Amino acid sequence: MHSFSKQLLGLHKTSLSYYSHLIDHCLSLKSLNFSKVIHAQLIKVGFNSHTFLGNRCLDVYFRFGNTLYDALKVFDEITDKNIVSWNICLKGFCRFGELQRAHNMFAEMPVRDVVSWNSMISGCVSGGFFDNAFCLFSKMQIAGMRPSEYTFSIAMSLVTCSCHGKQIHGGMIRNGMNLSSLILGNSLIDMYGKLGCVDYAFCVFFTMEEVDIISWNSLISGCHRSGYAELALDQFFQMRSTKHSPDEFTISSVINVCCNVPNLEKGKQIFAFCLKVGFLSNSIVSSAAIDLFSKCNRLEDAIRLFEELDWWDLAVCNSMISSHARHDCVEDAVRLFVLTLRENLRPSEFTLSSLLNSASIFLPAELGSQIHSLVVKLGFESDRIVASSLIDFYSKVGLINYAMKIFANMGVKDLTSWNTMIIGMAHNGKVFETLNIFEALISEGIAPDKLTLAGVLLACNLGGLVDEGLTMFLSMEKEYGIVPQDKHYMSIVDLLSSTGKLKEAIYIVAEMPSEPSSMIWELILRACVIHGDFKLTETVAQRMMQSEAQSSLPYLVLAQAYEMRGRWESMIRVKRAMKLKGVRNVYTFKADQLQPHRGKDIYLILRLLCWEMEAEDYTDNLTN
Repeated sequence: MHSFSKQLLGLHKTSLSYYSHLIDHCLSLKSLNFSKVIHAQLIKVGFNSHTFLGNRCLDVYFRFGNTLYDALKVFDEITDKNIVSWNICLKGFCRFGELQRAHNMFAEMPVRDVVSWNSMISGCVSGGFFDNAFCLFSKMQIAGMRPSEYTFSIAMSLVTCSCHGKQIHGGMIRNGMNLSSLILGNSLIDMYGKLGCVDYAFCVFFTMEEVDIISWNSLISGCHRSGYAELALDQFFQMRSTKHSPDEFTISSVINVCCNVPNLEKGKQIFAFCLKVGFLSNSIVSSAAIDLFSKCNRLEDAIRLFEELDWWDLAVCNSMISSHARHDCVEDAVRLFVLTLRENLRPSEFTLSSLLNSASIFLPAELGSQIHSLVVKLGFESDRIVASSLIDFYSKVGLINYAMKIFANMGVKDLTSWNTMIIGMAHNGKVFETLNIFEALISEGIAPDKLTLAGVLLACNLGGLVDEGLTMFLSMEKEYGIVPQDKHYMSIVDLLSSTGKLKEAIYIVAEMPSEPSSMIWELILRACVIHGDFKLTETVAQRMMQSEAQSSLPYLVLAQAYEMRGRWESMIRVKRAMKLKGVRNVYTFKADQLQPHRGKDIYLILRLLCWEMEAEDYTDNLTN
């Protein structure tokens, strides 16, 4: 006799147990049609208004139904609704993405428990409303509801700064949470790893009574994210000495560490281990191995591994497409993309993003527009990664109005989206529009990063906005906590130099915490020549000769300046010093083109000569 039939044997068809067993069977079958049959029988015998059976039937409808109508009908039929009834309905609304209706029901609930709060918080997270989730988390504690382990695990997944993370950690201690438990311990390790607080992650790890493979994986990943690649590898080898065996997530993380260092030799050791234990049959591991070879400039090995796989899936195809694009083999990337479509492998946001990033550099705008059409067809236009890639693509090909339209239509914008739009605007000469977008970002309460401010300074530089540029540069660290880096210095030095404020530019360079790059000195040297400041030209050129020993630019510029002023001995001395130090222009062959080894210097010198001629009215003399 069937086991289910045995369970029903001896149960009367009008008993609660009978219908409870029927619902159990419905849950195991995952059948909506069977659910409706059971519901009909409950109505027939009058049990549809029973709280326990009504709740169970409601749960079935929310799990397997495709509309809210049937579930809400069951909810309305329950005469005495208890907290479980409300919570099931609340979870159901969140599962269907009906967050507004969930909020309305949450407000109407006569009583709320920790499950009610958790449902609303996780619902907001699923919908991308992270600020609302944090707000609910705070209100929950103000209302006197003690968070559960699940509540804290959700909150930890949302933390974006170490201060906030430590506050949540302290709240867990105050609420008497068992921090040595695997769930909370692993969540804390993962949170601190993402925040770059590796020391705190290790402290949690060492205080846990028991660790598992997830603990090790979180620790390794945290070390890697925080920039401690060697430490991440050390933890992997340390784990190998324990009873815990690495899984596919461990291996993929370690391979990614080797990718980003990059360290091909250690990567090969991990790859050999994968072959030995049979991990290459796992899609995650195979994808990571393809990335390893590609990022270590072994594209041929990545292709060989891909071709030797006797199966295809989207992850390995994505890795191979991005590998082709990374090595400028864009036609191969597009060809493989077409093959994935023929194999009915639906492209992901990463596939489309990789193609758009390569299309903006190597392929015509028409192809990018075709990819955009595919994005719309597949319903990815609201995806932040794809939308940002589209903005970047249209910005790079000069179609900035298309980029602005996509940005305006984005629902939830992250910092990457804002940065892409700001930098795209700046590169397309939309100076004041760039500053307006930056103001909009600040008004949204989003903290800018170094890329944001680099884009704003670039716009100020291109627009010649000295006051705005200086104000932004001088307030970077105080206002936004961002220490200026080389690209920020380059923009402000270029802005000041090009507008004739050479003393201010020199002062800022003198205040740099590290030795200025050759590009910064070149910017000042160019400005000195343009503005006819011979004394400063001489000083900067001599400084460059010391810091950039093999650059021909300062020697040639200084020799030219001496020659124009009739200082023949000084000119000969500079050329002799250039010869003695072995500085010369070396020509190389590349891609069927003859080009100078330090081509930038040659072109800069030509520009300098043109500017000098304009300054001295040489062009007028030539035409007369």
